[in-house]
Amino acid sequence: MKKTSESQVVEALAALAQAQRLRAFRALVVAGAEGLTPSALAALLQLAPSALSFHLKALSHAGLVSVEASGRHLIYRAEFARMNDLLTYLTQDCCQGQSCAVVPEVSKACC
Repeated sequence: MKKTSESQVVEALAALAQAQRLRAFRALVVAGAEGLTPSALAALLQLAPSALSFHLKALSHAGLVSVEASGRHLIYRAEFARMNDLLTYLTQDCCQGQSCAVVPEVSKACC
């Protein structure tokens, strides 16, 4: 795993610091490895396709989502490795190296 820089963390958090982008990212996390087409994601989030495109571009630029052509369709997926790198960066020095008082839930298999 490559080391995540502070500037990469700031960029990712800035991308998520907008309600529509956060909703889009969470929807892609729920979709898992299967991902979603832009039309399915727009319908799910009740967003205009042009607005969704703008938000997906910001998430993609931050490395939080990827896109793959599948025939005539595009499939967007959450980048779980990037998400986990971000979480690791935020918690790596948690509780001064001691066991944390808050025990996180068991992580999902896809993460």
